[in-house]
Amino acid sequence: MSDVQDYNSSLSDPAQSRKFETFSYLPPLSKESARAQIQYIVDKGWNPGIEHTEPDNTRSNYWYMWKLPMFGETNVDTILAELEACHKARPDNHVRLLGFDNFAQSAGVAMVVYRGTSV
Repeated sequence: MSDVQDYNSSLSDPAQSRKFETFSYLPPLSKESARAQIQYIVDKGWNPGIEHTEPDNTRSNYWYMWKLPMFGETNVDTILAELEACHKARPDNHVRLLGFDNFAQSAGVAMVVYRGTSV
């Protein structure tokens, strides 16, 4: 187990050290990677939903919902456009995409697509 990396977290720099959601330990998603993940959500038949919050509130279970979930949306470009619209409206906030699974009645995936800035 000596090859396991330690995770350096810092209370003095929460924006850079706190990790959250599915891909937060990896480098930011490229446009192609984000598109592939959205296509996965669509292929699974999950409903995309967009949420946002201030970087200091990422530990909260409650993020602000951006509009209603996109029930039945299968166009990846439409989902990407809504993510970008949310980011433009709230540029300092984290913006995440969720894939709501109708069968399990829960979020099947959640990932931050745009990272905000901490004040």
